Amino acid sequence: MRGRFITFEGGEGCGKSTQVKLLAAYLKEKGIEPLLTKEPGSTPEGQVLRQLLVTGDKDKFDAISECLLYYADRRCNLTKVVWPALEQGKWVISDRYADSTEAYQYYGYDKRVSHDILSGLYRIVAGDFKPDLTIILDIEPEVGMRRSFAKAETMAVKELRFESRQLEFHHNLRRGFLEIAAREPERCAVVNADADIETVHHKIVEIVQQRLEI
Repeated sequence: MRGRFITFEGGEGCGKSTQVKLLAAYLKEKGIEPLLTKEPGSTPEGQVLRQLLVTGDKDKFDAISECLLYYADRRCNLTKVVWPALEQGKWVISDRYADSTEAYQYYGYDKRVSHDILSGLYRIVAGDFKPDLTIILDIEPEVGMRRSFAKAETMAVKELRFESRQLEFHHNLRRGFLEIAAREPERCAVVNADADIETVHHKIVEIVQQRLEI
């Protein structure tokens, strides 16, 4: 039996990494050993691409260049990590997937990469493959940015390339994620990420129980 693919999406500082780990712990309690992955950076090639994409000057790539780099990372991750695990019946939880590319490179950049280009790239890289469930963590950009910059203070490598963009960019991201969720309600579930960590986790568990019949 094929495994399940769960993705977490949302703007900067929404708490994806924390909630991915908490969901993984919950699934282990239920006898499911999930594989955790992230975009970009879950393969050796992806780690190189991650350094290019999330560090340095915010304007060093245009939106199309960024999009191509993200899809190169995605193809490596799918072929080397995600698809083999799913074929073995494992559950995979990913910190970001294709919805982030649409939110950042279409909505964030004021529609500088068209939906035609995005959908075409997706078909080339992933075919008709889609997540079984996508959790979108929704938070006011002002709150998320404060969290993100506070977290960066503890990091050796400052991954702040997108955080350095104007607040309007982050409001566009939020609007993008919410529009994606409204367009695909059977796949996506929106969770208020401004609540405390345990409250957010319990809501996510409730959604996973209902949608994936645990």
